[in-house]
Amino acid sequence: MTAAGEAYALFTSLTDAEPAGLWSAPGRVNLIGEHTDYNDGFVFPFATPHRTHVALGHRGDARIRVVSTFDTVPVEVAIADLDDLFPARRDEIAEWARYPLGVAWALLQQTGRDAASVTGVDLAFASDVPVGAGLSSSAAIEGSTASALNDVWSLGLDKVALAQAGRRAENEAVGAPTGIMDQMASMLGETDAGTFLDCRSLEAQVVDLGFARAGLDLLVMDTRVAHAHSTGGYRERREACERGAAAMGVPALRDVTIEQLPEVAERVDEVTFRRVRHIVTENQRVLDAVATLRERGPRAIGDLLTASHASMRDDFEISVPELNLAVDTALAHGALGARMTGGGFGGAAIALVDHGAVATATAAVEKAFADAGFGAPHLFTVRPAEGARRDG
Repeated sequence: MTAAGEAYALFTSLTDAEPAGLWSAPGRVNLIGEHTDYNDGFVFPFATPHRTHVALGHRGDARIRVVSTFDTVPVEVAIADLDDLFPARRDEIAEWARYPLGVAWALLQQTGRDAASVTGVDLAFASDVPVGAGLSSSAAIEGSTASALNDVWSLGLDKVALAQAGRRAENEAVGAPTGIMDQMASMLGETDAGTFLDCRSLEAQVVDLGFARAGLDLLVMDTRVAHAHSTGGYRERREACERGAAAMGVPALRDVTIEQLPEVAERVDEVTFRRVRHIVTENQRVLDAVATLRERGPRAIGDLLTASHASMRDDFEISVPELNLAVDTALAHGALGARMTGGGFGGAAIALVDHGAVATATAAVEKAFADAGFGAPHLFTVRPAEGARRDG
């Protein structure tokens, strides 16, 4: 059964009724631009074919109930209680349920609507976005929820505003200090294209990737090493970036240039400097990747992807042995470029590979993991896909 079918079946088993509609939103792969989003920088993700689906139905009371195939115990709260729950009492809610309930809270906060002005709803979720792989299963939940509630509550918000609600939910209702890249990619994705995003202005440009025309596939190498953004490593990296910006007297590291890095080194400790250097050089790599795609095509961006991984491994220190092995093995077996993707500390890496070399690279990575005594990875190819939408 498809994830859409699972969401439908879960809803009918929960309510003994037909849903009022079905919505979905995709996960994302970040092609390049890691941890630059919360530094007001540049990112270049695309939406994947993997999606989170939600079936929604109206209730006769002012309550919201959520359930999912990965936690079949329903979580139910009064809509009027959302303000009390978030963010102060978020720990009383199961972590997965904070995502959809947090989106509901954020949407009401954003629009100034009160609980009495919206209807109660039941929401049933199912997903084929790999969880914990760095492919933003969380943004897929947020995007599908935001799209559904925007429609049935007649909020009239555009996709950028829905992405902003998703980020607020993740930051305040879940407690993960992420930027807005994931939500924007999930909301704005287009087939066969990437979303080049300025995270300060939220200006987004659709950029043709041209992978299929060039005979290339993007191989995702999910290490199956779980990570959690709400834990300390991500927060520590963000705090280091804030220290670096403060030391340079700028609002965010977006405002620091490569030419200023020697000055940064004089003002901060060695670890903070390396964190800053990753962000500053990564911003430039995003700009270079977009320009290179437009001028020379996708076969010319491989070295930028690989340089991005080295920066995350050595300067930002968010890689793990499994990610490094996946990247190194793919490069040794024909990949044009490879890098870890996502917040780090586990998750997935990506490799840009000729279509005819995918099987060879896949077998090599699987063998390398077995030889190293690591758990078996999950490898699959992805093509850029459409963003959040109503499906039925």
